[in-house]
Amino acid sequence: MSGTAEPFHDRARHSMGGIGRTVVRQGELLRHPVHTRVLHWLVAGFFLASLLTGFAVYSPWLFHWIAPLFGGGAMTRFLHPWFSLGFVIAFAFQMVNWVGPMTWTKADTRWIRNLRAYVSNDEEVEPETVGFFNGGQKAYFWTIVLSALVFLVTGFPMWFPELFGRVVVSISYVLHDIAALVMLGGFIVHIYEGTFGQPGTFHSMTRGVVSRRWAWTHHPAWYRSASGRDPRQDFERAKQGAPPPL
Repeated sequence: MSGTAEPFHDRARHSMGGIGRTVVRQGELLRHPVHTRVLHWLVAGFFLASLLTGFAVYSPWLFHWIAPLFGGGAMTRFLHPWFSLGFVIAFAFQMVNWVGPMTWTKADTRWIRNLRAYVSNDEEVEPETVGFFNGGQKAYFWTIVLSALVFLVTGFPMWFPELFGRVVVSISYVLHDIAALVMLGGFIVHIYEGTFGQPGTFHSMTRGVVSRRWAWTHHPAWYRSASGRDPRQDFERAKQGAPPPL
């Protein structure tokens, strides 16, 4: 297959193959290969750097302790747009990598309508239509896509105010701050869901694997396609104390 026609994730998998590997043990499934994890942590790193430097620039009297971490106020102001640009570029690659599984479906609309049951843990397992990502994860992803686009569009007038009018720059500041607050709120939820909310999820972005129990609990349709097994049957077997499938 030619490099121009080959999907991005296949090309990335080949190039990243020499950097790291993913060990899948008994009772586990491959969730995220090396290139996906590298992209994820690049996005996270640039976002945190952008967030911290943004806090220091936005409110130096409240976040005066941040600027010294980046070499002082002037250096922090210089680094912030570069960190933000790095975030947008890294996230653009992540978007290309995930645009397929992040495509919205009718099942995701039903999931959103049943959000209360998910938050309150009314069901022991997710609906059998939940694939690689659920509706909440997809909603978060596309919110970040929109926010990153707002960051990019509003960032340049703030970076080069002399090239834009005062009105454009003023509007850019407001929209930039709104997008930052939206992303910060989503980031907090994302951290909670990836750690305490769904134990075992964090492993998928460190080791790249998840347990079969985690898969049939949170993403039954993906579990079916990845393992060839029935998620409901394996869930019921586990409740009865049967050993997990190999």
